[in-house]
Amino acid sequence: MIGDHSAKTFAPLWEIVAAWQCYFYVTDSEAVATQGASGWSVYPGFIPEGDQIISKTYMTRVEGENTRLRHYLARLQTLLRRYRFAIARRCAIPNRRRC
Repeated sequence: MIGDHSAKTFAPLWEIVAAWQCYFYVTDSEAVATQGASGWSVYPGFIPEGDQIISKTYMTRVEGENTRLRHYLARLQTLLRRYRFAIARRCAIPNRRRC
């Protein structure tokens, strides 16, 4: 998202995130230090009471897990690309009964 930290900027992002129906939402404690007890001032208007976890440590763990998942998805894409290429090459051989 590009823009300021207003509700107008946060609303389109929240429409996407709210569709996931999460049990809780993790926000960074840096927002707490700069914006007040509930993180950015727009959070209480969007995140239901009691569904927000404000923790730098927890946020770091979530980001680490996301990084790990992105890494394995990228590896899977590479393997699938190689597999499709190998199948296409094998099928291009003349007089091949099976592909």
